[in-house]
Amino acid sequence: MANSFDIVTIGSGHNGLIAAAYLAAAGKSVVVLERNEWFGGGVVTAKLTGPDFLHDRFSTGHIFIQANPLIKNDELKLLSRYGLKYIYPETPFMCVFEDGSTIGLHRDRNKTYREIAKFSKKDADSFLKFAEKSMQYLPMLSASLYTPPIPLGAMFAMLDQSAEGREMFALMQKSPYDIIVENFENEQVRMFFTRMVSENLTGPEEKGTGIGIFVFLGFMEQYGIGVAVGGSGSLTAALIRCIEAQGGKVLNNSYVAQVLMKNGRAVGVRTQDGTEYAAKDAVIGAIHPHFLGKYVSGLNPDVTRAAERVEVSANSCFTVHAALNEPIRFKAGPHASKAYFTDLMPMSMETVRKFFDSLRYGRMPETSMLGLSCPSTFDTTRCPAGKATLHVWDYVPYSHPHGGPKHWDKAKDNFAQLMLSRLQTYVENITPENIIEYVCDSPVDIERASDSFQKGDLHGVAPYLYQTGSHRPTPDLGQNTVPGADRLYLVGPFQHPGGGVFGAGRATAMKMCEDLKINFDKIGQQR
Repeated sequence: MANSFDIVTIGSGHNGLIAAAYLAAAGKSVVVLERNEWFGGGVVTAKLTGPDFLHDRFSTGHIFIQANPLIKNDELKLLSRYGLKYIYPETPFMCVFEDGSTIGLHRDRNKTYREIAKFSKKDADSFLKFAEKSMQYLPMLSASLYTPPIPLGAMFAMLDQSAEGREMFALMQKSPYDIIVENFENEQVRMFFTRMVSENLTGPEEKGTGIGIFVFLGFMEQYGIGVAVGGSGSLTAALIRCIEAQGGKVLNNSYVAQVLMKNGRAVGVRTQDGTEYAAKDAVIGAIHPHFLGKYVSGLNPDVTRAAERVEVSANSCFTVHAALNEPIRFKAGPHASKAYFTDLMPMSMETVRKFFDSLRYGRMPETSMLGLSCPSTFDTTRCPAGKATLHVWDYVPYSHPHGGPKHWDKAKDNFAQLMLSRLQTYVENITPENIIEYVCDSPVDIERASDSFQKGDLHGVAPYLYQTGSHRPTPDLGQNTVPGADRLYLVGPFQHPGGGVFGAGRATAMKMCEDLKINFDKIGQQR
């Protein structure tokens, strides 16, 4: 059969590409089928505003993948052989407040201490304790992120065996807001930590997400933010080069409509145009849990019913990408441009809380919680000399209050203009003269770009405690496998460890190698 491969992969998101690349490196014949013209899922760089400007449409900073052995140990030679390069800014994150004051999170802990001490010496001392605890937690947390997750019940039982474990368990069950208010007194310092952890697309008062503050602090200090030279999509391009170097194929405009089953086993796929691809060994599928029953027939209804009920975040994303004649100038001063991620903050915690409360109830917030990045400040390959790129985001309800989801098609340009006008509180030169061109993506546009981003949730599904670890997205699907569909393996932001650029396809590859009797540990060594 002409279209026969050992491994068939549905979707070219970075997780699917990673799983396919490991199997290709193990000697398996691999094909990756992508429905879009472009590759990469949420890890894509495109010329959105013209041929001379490169914009990261979705992910723009690679944090958590830096601890993944894929990158840390260069297991697939993406760095040494296939052209991937990273820049690591010394200031990963900063909050800029309406009054021009700032708090930066630096990779140098002492610098962060001094930033916080300007507001509260007591809070600066508390930060040191948090930072130390984060580094204590980091080895255990990072060790669990890139391998198949252990059973959630076993993990909780293990934590319950020591005072340290019980402390961590308590932190996992609390909200970030609970922890922040317990340990910090200054309102701006509280907002700084609140905004940092809300980048996980959850409100700061969501119970069961408290451990996130320690995850962010630990990773930011130890690894920082990796800015891929040439754009976020450079990771995608390196993975494709790796697959093709092993004889694999990565095909676009190939919309998979069905997983082919035989005697309870996945044996291939069928595309919308009727083309079939046979899989001798396995199928890798970036299949959102909401659509599992659509792609795979004959599954236990209890499995598909639970998958359909998986919750996505109420914090849908709205993004604006702009090409600028010159870099932005913060009213707070030039030091604010040294941070890769900058969050623009009000002066009141009450305003922050009301913002996220509005989203919880599906209302349009009265204020913005703008975040921005200027990748060209750090990576000059993104645009012509002297020019700049700007990536701005805010959180909005998926269903527009004035007409439902589809109303965003009519309302998005006005909202983008509102976002740009609100930037003027913090930035001197957001003017018509400086903005060459901009494009925007509403939550509906984001959903259209990938089935993985249902309701504009770029992290696949919400990171609530009951949807974490081996229960992400459901207990049935948490091991990257599907009951009743042997040799079908799941990848995507909706699987453990969660959304963002983690490189979680490595865990899927480990699971596959175990089933296929391949020594995973030798894959990188063989090359």
